[in-house]
Amino acid sequence: MTATQKCLSLPLLSASLMGLSGIAAADKSFKVPDSDTTITVGGYVKFDAIWSDKSAGVDSVGDQQLNINLVPVGPGAGQHKKDQVTFHARQTRLSLGTSTPTSYGDMTTYIEGDFFGTDGNESVTNSNGFRIRHAYGSLGNFSAGQYWTNFFNEQAYPETLDFGGAVGEIFIRQAQVRWTQKFGGGDWSVSAESPESVVAVPGSATPFRSDSDHAPDFTGRLKFAAGRGNYSLGVLGRNIHVDSAAAPAATSGKWGGALAFVGIVPTLGRDDVRFDVNVGNAIGRYQVPGFLPDGYVDASGRVQLARQESGFIAYRHFWTPSLRSTLELSATDSRPPAATANGINRSDRSQHLNLIWSPVAFVNVGGELIHAERTVVGGASGSLNRLQFSAQYNF
Repeated sequence: MTATQKCLSLPLLSASLMGLSGIAAADKSFKVPDSDTTITVGGYVKFDAIWSDKSAGVDSVGDQQLNINLVPVGPGAGQHKKDQVTFHARQTRLSLGTSTPTSYGDMTTYIEGDFFGTDGNESVTNSNGFRIRHAYGSLGNFSAGQYWTNFFNEQAYPETLDFGGAVGEIFIRQAQVRWTQKFGGGDWSVSAESPESVVAVPGSATPFRSDSDHAPDFTGRLKFAAGRGNYSLGVLGRNIHVDSAAAPAATSGKWGGALAFVGIVPTLGRDDVRFDVNVGNAIGRYQVPGFLPDGYVDASGRVQLARQESGFIAYRHFWTPSLRSTLELSATDSRPPAATANGINRSDRSQHLNLIWSPVAFVNVGGELIHAERTVVGGASGSLNRLQFSAQYNF
Protein backbone atom coordinates (compact mmCIF):
# COMPACT_ATOMS: atom_id res chain seq x y z
CA MET A 1 0.00 0.00 0.00
CA THR A 2 1.08 3.60 -0.58
CA ALA A 3 1.91 6.10 2.16
CA THR A 4 -1.46 7.74 1.79
CA GLN A 5 -3.18 4.41 2.12
CA LYS A 6 -1.38 3.31 5.25
CA CYS A 7 -3.51 5.45 7.47
CA LEU A 8 -3.02 3.31 10.55
CA SER A 9 0.77 3.69 10.38
CA LEU A 10 0.59 7.47 10.45
CA PRO A 11 0.49 7.96 14.25
CA LEU A 12 3.89 6.25 14.30
CA LEU A 13 5.16 8.46 11.49
CA SER A 14 3.77 11.69 12.89
CA ALA A 15 5.39 11.03 16.26
CA SER A 16 8.78 11.05 14.55
CA LEU A 17 8.45 14.14 12.38
CA MET A 18 9.85 17.53 13.38
CA GLY A 19 10.25 16.63 17.02
CA LEU A 20 11.43 14.02 19.41
CA SER A 21 10.98 10.65 17.73
CA GLY A 22 11.29 7.47 19.70
CA ILE A 23 12.61 4.01 19.03
CA ALA A 24 8.95 3.05 18.93
CA ALA A 25 5.66 4.91 19.17
CA ALA A 26 2.50 3.66 20.74
CA ASP A 27 -0.82 3.54 18.96
CA LYS A 28 -4.11 2.02 20.01
CA SER A 29 -6.44 0.41 17.49
CA PHE A 30 -9.85 -1.09 17.98
CA LYS A 31 -12.67 -2.26 15.77
CA VAL A 32 -16.03 -0.50 15.84
CA PRO A 33 -18.68 -3.02 16.99
CA ASP A 34 -20.79 -4.43 14.14
CA SER A 35 -18.55 -2.71 11.60
CA ASP A 36 -15.51 -3.39 9.42
CA THR A 37 -13.99 -0.04 10.46
CA THR A 38 -10.85 0.03 12.57
CA ILE A 39 -10.08 3.19 14.56
CA THR A 40 -6.59 4.15 15.69
CA VAL A 41 -5.94 6.79 18.35
CA GLY A 42 -2.45 8.21 18.84
CA GLY A 43 -0.41 11.20 19.87
CA TYR A 44 2.01 12.37 22.52
CA VAL A 45 2.64 14.90 25.26
CA LYS A 46 5.81 16.96 24.77
CA PHE A 47 7.47 19.47 27.10
CA ASP A 48 10.20 21.86 25.93
CA ALA A 49 12.53 24.01 28.04
CA ILE A 50 14.51 26.48 25.91
CA TRP A 51 17.27 29.02 26.52
CA SER A 52 17.95 31.52 23.71
CA ASP A 53 20.72 34.10 23.60
CA LYS A 54 18.11 36.60 22.35
CA SER A 55 14.32 36.73 22.34
CA ALA A 56 12.05 37.07 19.31
CA GLY A 57 9.57 39.19 21.34
CA VAL A 58 6.78 38.92 23.91
CA ASP A 59 4.77 35.68 23.51
CA SER A 60 6.57 35.04 20.21
CA VAL A 61 6.44 31.56 18.70
CA GLY A 62 10.05 32.26 17.71
CA ASP A 63 11.05 31.62 21.33
CA GLN A 64 9.30 28.22 21.27
CA GLN A 65 10.65 26.85 18.01
CA LEU A 66 13.23 27.93 15.45
CA ASN A 67 11.47 30.37 13.12
CA ILE A 68 14.28 31.85 11.05
CA ASN A 69 12.03 34.71 9.91
CA LEU A 70 12.00 35.98 13.51
CA VAL A 71 15.78 36.04 14.06
CA PRO A 72 16.53 39.78 14.41
CA VAL A 73 19.04 41.28 11.95
CA GLY A 74 21.16 44.41 11.80
CA PRO A 75 23.27 46.39 14.28
CA GLY A 76 22.15 45.83 17.85
CA ALA A 77 19.76 43.04 16.82
CA GLY A 78 18.17 41.58 19.95
CA GLN A 79 20.35 43.79 22.15
CA HIS A 80 17.68 44.34 24.82
CA LYS A 81 16.18 40.85 24.74
CA LYS A 82 19.05 38.62 25.85
CA ASP A 83 19.10 35.27 27.68
CA GLN A 84 15.44 34.32 27.16
CA VAL A 85 14.11 31.25 29.02
CA THR A 86 10.88 29.67 27.74
CA PHE A 87 8.88 26.60 28.84
CA HIS A 88 5.96 25.28 26.80
CA ALA A 89 3.99 22.14 25.87
CA ARG A 90 2.46 23.31 22.58
CA GLN A 91 3.83 20.50 20.43
CA THR A 92 1.57 18.04 22.28
CA ARG A 93 -0.32 16.17 19.57
CA LEU A 94 -3.52 14.16 19.03
CA SER A 95 -4.42 11.96 16.07
CA LEU A 96 -7.33 9.80 14.92
CA GLY A 97 -7.28 7.42 11.97
CA THR A 98 -9.81 5.00 10.48
CA SER A 99 -9.60 2.17 7.95
CA THR A 100 -12.52 0.41 6.27
CA PRO A 101 -12.12 -2.30 3.59
CA THR A 102 -14.06 -1.76 0.33
CA SER A 103 -14.15 -3.26 -3.14
CA TYR A 104 -11.86 -0.41 -4.29
CA GLY A 105 -9.32 -1.07 -1.56
CA ASP A 106 -9.15 0.37 1.95
CA MET A 107 -10.98 3.61 2.63
CA THR A 108 -8.92 5.52 5.20
CA THR A 109 -9.20 8.84 7.02
CA TYR A 110 -6.69 10.65 9.19
CA ILE A 111 -6.98 13.74 11.40
CA GLU A 112 -4.09 15.17 13.40
CA GLY A 113 -3.60 18.37 15.37
CA ASP A 114 -1.38 20.10 17.90
CA PHE A 115 -1.57 23.25 20.04
CA PHE A 116 0.41 25.68 17.90
CA GLY A 117 -2.84 27.36 16.88
CA THR A 118 -3.94 30.81 18.08
CA ASP A 119 -1.32 32.10 20.49
CA GLY A 120 -2.15 32.53 24.14
CA ASN A 121 0.01 34.41 26.60
CA GLU A 122 2.55 33.43 29.24
CA SER A 123 1.13 35.70 31.93
CA VAL A 124 -1.66 33.54 33.37
CA THR A 125 -3.08 30.49 31.62
CA ASN A 126 -0.68 29.76 28.73
CA SER A 127 -3.76 28.78 26.71
CA ASN A 128 -3.10 27.85 23.10
CA GLY A 129 -5.49 26.90 20.35
CA PHE A 130 -5.77 23.43 18.84
CA ARG A 131 -5.04 23.48 15.10
CA ILE A 132 -5.38 21.03 12.23
CA ARG A 133 -2.14 19.62 10.88
CA HIS A 134 -3.59 16.86 8.71
CA ALA A 135 -7.16 16.07 7.66
CA TYR A 136 -7.60 13.80 4.67
CA GLY A 137 -9.12 10.62 3.32
CA SER A 138 -8.14 8.06 0.71
CA LEU A 139 -9.82 5.35 -1.30
CA GLY A 140 -7.55 3.04 -3.24
CA ASN A 141 -4.94 5.18 -5.02
CA PHE A 142 -6.82 8.48 -4.65
CA SER A 143 -6.57 10.80 -1.65
CA ALA A 144 -7.89 14.28 -0.86
CA GLY A 145 -7.60 16.68 2.05
CA GLN A 146 -4.79 18.44 3.89
CA TYR A 147 -1.45 16.69 4.12
CA TRP A 148 2.30 17.19 3.53
CA THR A 149 3.04 18.49 0.05
CA ASN A 150 3.68 15.74 -2.47
CA PHE A 151 6.76 17.68 -3.63
CA PHE A 152 8.85 16.41 -0.69
CA ASN A 153 9.30 13.05 1.05
CA GLU A 154 8.35 13.83 4.64
CA GLN A 155 9.93 10.60 5.89
CA ALA A 156 13.38 12.16 5.36
CA TYR A 157 13.05 14.97 7.92
CA PRO A 158 15.97 14.89 10.40
CA GLU A 159 15.20 14.01 14.00
CA THR A 160 15.41 17.23 16.02
CA LEU A 161 14.06 18.26 19.40
CA ASP A 162 13.42 21.70 17.94
CA PHE A 163 9.98 21.82 16.32
CA GLY A 164 11.23 24.27 13.66
CA GLY A 165 13.81 21.89 12.24
CA ALA A 166 16.43 22.38 9.55
CA VAL A 167 16.09 25.75 7.79
CA GLY A 168 17.07 24.18 4.45
CA GLU A 169 14.12 21.80 4.21
CA ILE A 170 10.91 21.92 2.21
CA PHE A 171 8.07 22.12 4.71
CA ILE A 172 4.43 22.74 3.93
CA ARG A 173 1.05 21.16 4.63
CA GLN A 174 -1.90 22.16 2.47
CA ALA A 175 -5.14 21.00 0.84
CA GLN A 176 -4.63 18.81 -2.21
CA VAL A 177 -5.85 15.94 -4.35
CA ARG A 178 -3.34 13.19 -5.06
CA TRP A 179 -3.01 9.99 -7.08
CA THR A 180 -0.39 7.44 -5.98
CA GLN A 181 0.60 4.43 -8.06
CA LYS A 182 2.80 1.67 -6.71
CA PHE A 183 5.37 -0.22 -8.78
CA GLY A 184 8.13 -2.70 -8.00
CA GLY A 185 10.63 -0.92 -5.77
CA GLY A 186 8.65 2.26 -5.18
CA ASP A 187 5.76 4.46 -6.28
CA TRP A 188 4.97 7.58 -8.28
CA SER A 189 2.44 10.23 -7.37
CA VAL A 190 0.96 13.43 -8.79
CA SER A 191 -1.04 16.14 -7.06
CA ALA A 192 -2.84 19.45 -7.49
CA GLU A 193 -2.36 21.57 -4.36
CA SER A 194 -3.63 24.82 -2.89
CA PRO A 195 -1.96 27.85 -4.50
CA GLU A 196 -0.86 31.04 -2.74
CA SER A 197 1.48 33.70 -4.16
CA VAL A 198 3.61 35.68 -1.72
CA VAL A 199 5.66 38.33 -3.53
CA ALA A 200 8.27 40.93 -2.66
CA VAL A 201 7.25 44.43 -3.77
CA PRO A 202 9.35 47.58 -4.29
CA GLY A 203 10.06 49.62 -1.18
CA SER A 204 8.82 47.09 1.40
CA ALA A 205 10.65 44.59 3.56
CA THR A 206 7.36 42.71 4.14
CA PRO A 207 6.27 40.29 1.39
CA PHE A 208 2.80 40.86 -0.05
CA ARG A 209 0.13 38.12 -0.24
CA SER A 210 -1.63 38.87 -3.49
CA ASP A 211 -4.59 36.52 -2.97
CA SER A 212 -4.97 36.28 -6.74
CA ASP A 213 -4.18 32.71 -7.73
CA HIS A 214 -5.41 31.37 -11.07
CA ALA A 215 -4.11 27.77 -11.08
CA PRO A 216 -3.29 25.06 -8.52
CA ASP A 217 0.29 24.19 -7.68
CA PHE A 218 1.17 20.96 -9.48
CA THR A 219 3.62 18.34 -8.20
CA GLY A 220 4.98 14.98 -9.25
CA ARG A 221 7.15 12.64 -7.22
CA LEU A 222 9.00 9.39 -7.84
CA LYS A 223 10.03 7.31 -4.80
CA PHE A 224 12.39 4.40 -5.33
CA ALA A 225 14.92 2.15 -3.63
CA ALA A 226 18.49 1.82 -4.88
CA GLY A 227 21.14 -0.20 -3.07
CA ARG A 228 20.51 0.25 0.64
CA GLY A 229 18.96 3.69 0.26
CA ASN A 230 15.52 5.12 -0.41
CA TYR A 231 15.25 8.19 -2.60
CA SER A 232 12.67 10.53 -4.06
CA LEU A 233 12.71 13.01 -6.90
CA GLY A 234 10.06 15.71 -6.77
CA VAL A 235 9.02 18.30 -9.34
CA LEU A 236 6.95 21.42 -8.63
CA GLY A 237 5.16 23.73 -11.07
CA ARG A 238 3.50 26.97 -9.94
CA ASN A 239 1.84 30.04 -11.42
CA ILE A 240 3.04 33.02 -9.37
CA HIS A 241 0.43 35.74 -9.83
CA VAL A 242 -0.28 39.21 -8.47
CA ASP A 243 -3.28 41.50 -9.03
CA SER A 244 -3.25 44.61 -6.89
CA ALA A 245 -4.14 48.27 -7.12
CA ALA A 246 -1.41 49.41 -4.76
CA ALA A 247 1.37 46.87 -4.26
CA PRO A 248 2.39 48.76 -6.54
CA ALA A 249 -0.38 48.62 -9.14
CA ALA A 250 0.30 45.27 -10.77
CA THR A 251 -1.43 42.57 -12.78
CA SER A 252 1.11 39.95 -13.74
CA GLY A 253 1.82 36.25 -13.58
CA LYS A 254 4.62 33.87 -14.42
CA TRP A 255 5.09 30.10 -14.30
CA GLY A 256 8.03 28.74 -12.35
CA GLY A 257 9.04 25.59 -10.54
CA ALA A 258 11.59 23.57 -8.63
CA LEU A 259 13.17 20.14 -8.23
CA ALA A 260 13.81 18.27 -4.97
CA PHE A 261 16.12 15.28 -4.54
CA VAL A 262 15.78 13.54 -1.16
CA GLY A 263 17.45 10.47 0.29
CA ILE A 264 17.63 8.23 3.36
CA VAL A 265 20.77 6.08 3.30
CA PRO A 266 21.46 3.48 6.03
CA THR A 267 25.12 3.31 7.09
CA LEU A 268 26.49 1.26 10.02
CA GLY A 269 24.05 -0.58 12.26
CA ARG A 270 20.95 1.57 12.73
CA ASP A 271 22.69 4.79 11.68
CA ASP A 272 21.56 6.71 8.62
CA VAL A 273 22.30 9.78 6.51
CA ARG A 274 19.41 11.97 5.36
CA PHE A 275 19.76 14.67 2.72
CA ASP A 276 17.71 17.06 0.66
CA VAL A 277 18.73 19.27 -2.30
CA ASN A 278 16.22 21.76 -3.77
CA VAL A 279 16.76 24.06 -6.77
CA GLY A 280 14.41 26.23 -8.82
CA ASN A 281 12.90 29.67 -9.26
CA ALA A 282 9.63 29.29 -7.35
CA ILE A 283 10.50 27.40 -4.14
CA GLY A 284 9.23 30.44 -2.23
CA ARG A 285 6.76 29.64 0.55
CA TYR A 286 7.59 25.92 0.28
CA GLN A 287 10.83 26.78 2.08
CA VAL A 288 10.41 26.45 5.86
CA PRO A 289 8.93 28.68 7.31
CA GLY A 290 7.84 30.46 4.10
CA PHE A 291 11.32 31.98 4.15
CA LEU A 292 11.60 33.06 0.50
CA PRO A 293 9.22 35.14 -1.63
CA ASP A 294 7.56 33.21 -4.45
CA GLY A 295 8.23 36.09 -6.84
CA TYR A 296 9.49 39.66 -7.02
CA VAL A 297 7.41 42.52 -8.44
CA ASP A 298 9.53 45.09 -10.32
CA ALA A 299 8.89 48.84 -10.62
CA SER A 300 6.74 48.32 -13.71
CA GLY A 301 4.44 45.88 -11.89
CA ARG A 302 5.71 42.71 -13.54
CA VAL A 303 6.45 39.50 -11.63
CA GLN A 304 10.07 38.35 -11.80
CA LEU A 305 11.39 34.99 -10.60
CA ALA A 306 14.79 34.38 -9.02
CA ARG A 307 17.18 31.46 -8.58
CA GLN A 308 16.63 29.76 -5.22
CA GLU A 309 18.28 26.73 -3.66
CA SER A 310 18.24 24.99 -0.30
CA GLY A 311 19.05 21.72 1.39
CA PHE A 312 20.27 19.83 4.41
CA ILE A 313 22.38 16.85 5.37
CA ALA A 314 21.91 15.00 8.66
CA TYR A 315 23.63 12.04 10.25
CA ARG A 316 21.89 10.03 12.98
CA HIS A 317 24.05 7.77 15.14
CA PHE A 318 22.86 5.20 17.69
CA TRP A 319 25.31 5.10 20.60
CA THR A 320 23.26 2.28 22.16
CA PRO A 321 19.83 0.83 21.28
CA SER A 322 18.22 3.51 23.48
CA LEU A 323 20.65 6.45 23.01
CA ARG A 324 21.11 8.36 19.77
CA SER A 325 22.29 11.68 18.29
CA THR A 326 21.62 13.66 15.14
CA LEU A 327 23.93 16.27 13.59
CA GLU A 328 22.18 18.46 11.00
CA LEU A 329 23.64 21.13 8.68
CA SER A 330 21.37 23.12 6.38
CA ALA A 331 21.22 26.26 4.27
CA THR A 332 19.04 28.35 1.96
CA ASP A 333 20.25 30.83 -0.68
CA SER A 334 18.57 33.03 -3.27
CA ARG A 335 19.52 35.58 -5.93
CA PRO A 336 16.86 38.31 -5.77
CA PRO A 337 16.61 40.90 -8.59
CA ALA A 338 18.78 43.97 -8.14
CA ALA A 339 15.89 46.28 -7.23
CA THR A 340 14.56 44.06 -4.38
CA ALA A 341 13.91 46.07 -1.22
CA ASN A 342 16.34 45.86 1.67
CA GLY A 343 15.09 43.54 4.42
CA ILE A 344 13.67 40.79 2.18
CA ASN A 345 15.07 37.38 3.16
CA ARG A 346 18.04 36.26 1.08
CA SER A 347 19.80 33.36 2.86
CA ASP A 348 19.96 31.38 6.09
CA ARG A 349 21.92 28.64 7.85
CA SER A 350 21.25 26.25 10.74
CA GLN A 351 22.97 23.51 12.69
CA HIS A 352 21.40 21.13 15.22
CA LEU A 353 23.24 18.66 17.47
CA ASN A 354 21.32 16.55 19.97
CA LEU A 355 21.44 13.61 22.34
CA ILE A 356 18.19 11.65 22.84
CA TRP A 357 17.57 8.87 25.35
CA SER A 358 14.63 6.44 25.44
CA PRO A 359 14.70 4.98 28.99
CA VAL A 360 11.60 2.91 28.19
CA ALA A 361 9.54 2.40 25.06
CA PHE A 362 7.45 5.44 24.09
CA VAL A 363 9.36 7.87 26.33
CA ASN A 364 12.13 10.16 25.04
CA VAL A 365 14.21 12.79 26.80
CA GLY A 366 17.10 14.80 25.43
CA GLY A 367 19.04 17.98 24.87
CA GLU A 368 19.94 19.91 21.74
CA LEU A 369 22.28 22.72 20.69
CA ILE A 370 21.02 25.00 17.90
CA HIS A 371 22.73 27.72 15.90
CA ALA A 372 21.02 29.69 13.13
CA GLU A 373 21.87 32.68 10.93
CA ARG A 374 19.70 34.91 8.75
CA THR A 375 20.77 37.40 6.06
CA VAL A 376 18.49 39.83 4.23
CA VAL A 377 18.80 41.93 1.08
CA GLY A 378 21.04 44.87 1.87
CA GLY A 379 23.48 42.72 3.82
CA ALA A 380 22.04 42.95 7.35
CA SER A 381 22.36 39.69 9.26
CA GLY A 382 21.70 38.17 12.63
CA SER A 383 22.25 34.93 14.51
CA LEU A 384 20.60 32.84 17.21
CA ASN A 385 22.13 30.40 19.70
CA ARG A 386 19.84 28.10 21.62
CA LEU A 387 19.89 25.22 24.12
CA GLN A 388 16.79 23.05 24.37
CA PHE A 389 15.72 20.22 26.68
CA SER A 390 12.68 18.09 25.85
CA ALA A 391 10.61 15.25 27.25
CA GLN A 392 8.08 13.36 25.14
CA TYR A 393 5.56 10.70 26.20
CA ASN A 394 3.91 8.85 23.30
CA PHE A 395 0.57 7.12 23.64
